[in-house]
Amino acid sequence: MKNSFRKKPLSLLIEEMKSEHRLHRVLGPLALTSLGVGAIIGTGIFVLIGVAAHDKAGPAVTLSFALAGLACVFAALCYAEFASMAPVAGSAYTYAYATLGELFAWIIGWDLILEYAVASATVAHGWSHYFQDFIGIFGLHLPGIFSRAPLDFDPVTGSLVLTGSMFDLPAVVIALAVTAVLVKGIRESAGFNTGMVIVKVAIVLLVIALGAMYVKPQNWQPFAPFGYSGLSVFGHTILGESGPGGAPVGVLAGAAMIFFAYIGFDSISTHAEEARNPERDVPIAIIASLIICTVLYIAVAAVITGMVPYRQLNIDAPVSNAFKQVGLGWAQFLVSLGAITGITSVLLVMMLSQPRIFLAMARDGLLPKEFFGAVHPKFRTPWKATILTGIFVATLGAFLPLRLLAELVNIGTLFAFVVVCAAVLIMRRTNPEAERPFRAPFVPFVPIAGILTCLVLMFSLPAENWWRLIVWLVIGFGIYFFYGRHHSILNQRPD
Repeated sequence: MKNSFRKKPLSLLIEEMKSEHRLHRVLGPLALTSLGVGAIIGTGIFVLIGVAAHDKAGPAVTLSFALAGLACVFAALCYAEFASMAPVAGSAYTYAYATLGELFAWIIGWDLILEYAVASATVAHGWSHYFQDFIGIFGLHLPGIFSRAPLDFDPVTGSLVLTGSMFDLPAVVIALAVTAVLVKGIRESAGFNTGMVIVKVAIVLLVIALGAMYVKPQNWQPFAPFGYSGLSVFGHTILGESGPGGAPVGVLAGAAMIFFAYIGFDSISTHAEEARNPERDVPIAIIASLIICTVLYIAVAAVITGMVPYRQLNIDAPVSNAFKQVGLGWAQFLVSLGAITGITSVLLVMMLSQPRIFLAMARDGLLPKEFFGAVHPKFRTPWKATILTGIFVATLGAFLPLRLLAELVNIGTLFAFVVVCAAVLIMRRTNPEAERPFRAPFVPFVPIAGILTCLVLMFSLPAENWWRLIVWLVIGFGIYFFYGRHHSILNQRPD
């Protein structure tokens, strides 16, 4: 058990960066920022904004976005410090290994599967909804048995119900198509992503500018129909109101749900090994992408809830449907097209990130290196792990409902953010002399604030999310103690 808490020396991380087996350094600050924006703007703004406004916060969803963004700012500054110190693949997993020890690193690595792979399945669901909304404009419809997951989560009863469908075909198709692009290479993937980011940012700006002309201030009244709180502890509301199913509602509860919209800025740190000048470019890209997206989110939320009363927002495709409700059919077409493009770029970045977590864990011996650590001799991508990720995402997207996946992703990501913020505090004390090209400001305030705000959002999620997280971690412990601990490269190093 002692070896489970051994830490990976920072010197070993630096040594690994010089390895001939590292990934190609081809990404500059613009490409990295584009990857961040590409990962952030997508399902959260085009899909979950409808659920959060309709069920949790009403027009005050703008405050929910601001609160979730604030929590991300604290975490982003901590991520940026670590990414500049150790610009290798692995993100929060690598940072935890250097500060908290191997067992905690495994927990984070296993937890990041919830963030990237399960988030990718959630995003694939969002893509499917908008794709079907888009072809519906032309009178085309998929057969019902292939249009959605066979199960859905009913928030009123808190149980799963049958939908009558066999599986979500569009979600499967897009997951496999993106996998094929990612196996080809990071340069091609980044260029493809940049093109999609330009399209979707243009559409988001169109939504803000055009939608503002149709805002009716009375639609913002009452501004916070569910209240300004919504804090719960393991599903028991302790501050604010509860919904029909007992789940908390209010601004805090809304922030916990739409936190999913911000997942992605941290994915930039997983590509630090592929950055040309990671010490400078990665912190710039992390902070710039987060600021850009926060401003756009708040503006879109204000416009959409001003165009249509929050109770009338369509949950599956709220942005495009809002323009339909005000009689702008041509705008519905453009928004649906932009949403498909935008969500595709999110899926691209999410599925780009997961194999790099596997790669980092395989390098450390915690996963089979022959498979998860295999880098394609020509494309220089972790191709086997990428294909496995694609199959996993397609399977989850085909059979599990959006609400269940989205909330599971949120609690996993918030947990990772808590660990990263804690790791900054520990590293400042244990390695004060380490070179830090970027330093998180106002330490210890920033990491402590990050820990507290993320914990508040975690406690604002329904209780079942905690149980799913616990079950997932128990499975992870089993894999670690039966395989990872025995094959760790630290076991091969002298104490």
